[in-house]
Amino acid sequence: MCITLSFARYRHIGEMGRVIRAQRKGAGSVFKAHQKNRKGAPKLRSIDFAERHGYIKGVVRDIIHDPGRGAPLAKVQFRDPYRYKLRNELFIAPEGLHTGQFIYCGKRASLQVGNVLPIFQMPEGTIICNLEEKTGDRGRLARTSGNYATVISHNPETKRSRIKLPSGTKKVIPSANRAMVGIVAGGGRIDKPIMKAGRAYHKYKVKRNCWPKVRGVAMNPVEHPFGGGNHQHIGKASTVRRSASHGRKVGLIAARRTGRLRGTKTIKED
Repeated sequence: MCITLSFARYRHIGEMGRVIRAQRKGAGSVFKAHQKNRKGAPKLRSIDFAERHGYIKGVVRDIIHDPGRGAPLAKVQFRDPYRYKLRNELFIAPEGLHTGQFIYCGKRASLQVGNVLPIFQMPEGTIICNLEEKTGDRGRLARTSGNYATVISHNPETKRSRIKLPSGTKKVIPSANRAMVGIVAGGGRIDKPIMKAGRAYHKYKVKRNCWPKVRGVAMNPVEHPFGGGNHQHIGKASTVRRSASHGRKVGLIAARRTGRLRGTKTIKED
């Protein structure tokens, strides 16, 4: 009796497909980031009295490569303002930074490449990187190689500033947020073609397991909703509803529109 019941309970499993790749990625396993050789999380200094009211001087000790990251990192050494010791920080290196260079962080720092200061101290049109999204989060925006944001305008009454992000989007953030002056180093990285599979293999080997990527239409029906058939074709609408089960949710999920983007995109100026 028990055997019959258990068979009836699990009979539907034979009718289902396999757990697809998109579902397996959520759990980690072989899809975790490869962090073994990474050098650490690059961040701005924790904000303190010295940065809020004056400035603090650091020196660039070394510029290093971080596996899996296009931009180089800078090891910057500061003197602890409260204890007799040195503090080592890891910054994302802007273009033009060199070893032995002095870096100044704080409200009174000068507007030079590599220096970190609040946005309200920067004139409109300043090119910045490693920008804080929320005050004190130590840098979240415009951090990849060759990227930069631009200061558009300040509103002293609301103490907020308008920033143009690398995507072209304009964002309003608190003027007390800090940023580094300059463009992130390592620009032009994507201009060089990869040319061969071996280079792509090594590029993604230090990032995560996301290459090579088998197309859904090239799979069997058991492995993907788009799999199977005598020709490699989807065979059904590629759009799928938001409430679809996880094994079905592939393609254009809850698409508002499909097809080519025709015409030019206009960014509304406020």
